[in-house]
Amino acid sequence: MTTILVVDDDHNICRITKLYLEKSGYKVFTAHDGEQALTQFGQLSPDLIVLDIMLPKRDGWSVCQMIRAQSDVPILMLTARGHVDERIEGLQMGADDYLVKPFDPNELVARVTTILRRTLLRAEAAAPAHIYEIGSLRVDVLSHDVTVEGQLVALPKKEYELLLFFVRNPNQVFTREDLIAKIWGWDFEGEDRVVDLYIKRLRQKLSALTERKVDWVIRTVWGVGYKFEGPDAC
Repeated sequence: MTTILVVDDDHNICRITKLYLEKSGYKVFTAHDGEQALTQFGQLSPDLIVLDIMLPKRDGWSVCQMIRAQSDVPILMLTARGHVDERIEGLQMGADDYLVKPFDPNELVARVTTILRRTLLRAEAAAPAHIYEIGSLRVDVLSHDVTVEGQLVALPKKEYELLLFFVRNPNQVFTREDLIAKIWGWDFEGEDRVVDLYIKRLRQKLSALTERKVDWVIRTVWGVGYKFEGPDAC
């Protein structure tokens, strides 16, 4: 599950922000001063930080600099002041985005989602060619490891080959005959409904490893076959 750290000395802002982000499926932790923020960051390794500038003990500028010196974790900065030069300074320090108080919680959620999607796309572009990452699903061709949210799932040979074929060919519709030819071979003498059984098993095994709605799907295209879709289609 994607983890977010919200840092603000206003407990009410933390409460509302946490509520809206959790409704969107994120796991949220809070901190109320700069020192606590750094401690929480070290303990949690969050996927994104929402960071206020005006904080007790250590301000947001300092926290941002210290985190950025050791991590590329996305940072969305908050401030009650909306001067352009401050926004530029925040971005130059390594912040990924900037939101001025008071803000609409829905806008904050939208910005968080956009930043995380952008970060995922960058990571996918930089990933080795033998690794396929689609949302929370990761397939390593060299080791044959398949993980969902970091949890390893053991797949028999044909289930693994079927999943690998899908992740290598996303957003394309394949008939049962196509899949049998690619995975089982043209000389397969069984029923084409074996494809339905294997896809059912894949869906069950992979979705069982997450409490959230999966951010990928093997979609049934009625009357045609199946296709694999990533986060943008879910």
